[in-house]
Amino acid sequence: MPELSRFGGIVIRMYFEAGEPHHLPHFHAYCQDAAAVYAIDPVGLLGGSLSRREQRLVEAWAELRQAELTDNWNRLQSGLPTIPIPPLS
Repeated sequence: MPELSRFGGIVIRMYFEAGEPHHLPHFHAYCQDAAAVYAIDPVGLLGGSLSRREQRLVEAWAELRQAELTDNWNRLQSGLPTIPIPPLS
């Protein structure tokens, strides 16, 4: 599971889906013992939970990096390596 970015103690990862992708394009956010899954377009929480602060950071970052997240989703599902995405600054 490639790591795409890391900021504010949050790690962003994306998974390859074998065969035909069966989920909406999405990414996973991890912070300590918490984890959440976010849709890319539109950006939104699909499952799991983070603290309110962490959720706001992830959503702000994803809104700014939506095109890069979509590109990485397409690359990963095509068997290509992902490209790191700059953290929230």
